[in-house]
Amino acid sequence: MKLGDQSYENHLDKTQAKWFAVYTRYKREKVVFADLERKGIQTYLPLQKLYKIYAKKKKLVEMPLFSCYLFVKITKEQYRIVKDAEGVVDFVCFSKNMISIPDHEIEIVRRIVGENMEIDLENHSYERGDMVEVVSGSLSGLKGKLLNKKGKKNFLLQLNKIGYNLLLEINPKDIRKIVKKTMALA
Repeated sequence: MKLGDQSYENHLDKTQAKWFAVYTRYKREKVVFADLERKGIQTYLPLQKLYKIYAKKKKLVEMPLFSCYLFVKITKEQYRIVKDAEGVVDFVCFSKNMISIPDHEIEIVRRIVGENMEIDLENHSYERGDMVEVVSGSLSGLKGKLLNKKGKKNFLLQLNKIGYNLLLEINPKDIRKIVKKTMALA
């Protein structure tokens, strides 16, 4: 798509459904999720279980992992259904580009949420650290950057297309450093 001298990307496709992030009104994620599911839209709302304390009671609640966000897997034809849904503010765009989220990144979020780990969201950039790979557990094969910010057990997983960084507590014995191979000069 071209507007003036600017060229914009739009990953919406007529036949192939792709994942996109949707920005919702505050505390409306579950309502929008249910509404879109009723309308036949494939929707994913990652939830985490947290304990909240209410008047001396401790209660387990499910809270959205990403406040005011959920994910939809749609074709170009379904775009308007999502855009017009009550509680939807807009699609998440990067510099006016409608970029899809790769299936494997959504799968990573599903695996992380399935681990029942305590997760802190960080929405800012960090210094580059060592590249590491998780070598055991259900997160095995996951790659990211290691951050020694609050001790030796902090693992920073960057999901660039989603726009968030996930800070996970992980045991150092469950990760290994990825060493870049260099070619020997003859």
